[in-house]
Amino acid sequence: MSAVSSKDKSSICEIVQIIGTKWGFAVIAELYKEPKRFNRLQRAIGAIQKQSLTDTLRLLEQNGLVRRDVFPTVPVTVEYSLTEKGLEFHAVIEAMNRWAAKWGKANHPIGSL
Repeated sequence: MSAVSSKDKSSICEIVQIIGTKWGFAVIAELYKEPKRFNRLQRAIGAIQKQSLTDTLRLLEQNGLVRRDVFPTVPVTVEYSLTEKGLEFHAVIEAMNRWAAKWGKANHPIGSL
């Protein structure tokens, strides 16, 4: 096993900060389907509270995964979409899904290994 450089640790910490949020995956997965306005995104996710969605969107926007577009309508329309970085992050989610399908608890109950 090789040593992890401080640059790699910093990059890994950034990823862990994003995936460590309770709703980050759900927001990225929904926005991967198509851009959405706030209320539509909240309905699509389901059990998420308004403040939790707001906080998650801000974090993802600060990390460059989500773009917030404001349209000058009455009332103002705000639409969220994934940036190029966010679209590529979806591959991380797909890889984790493959890993979970192979190694998750459903396939390997605790004590069976």
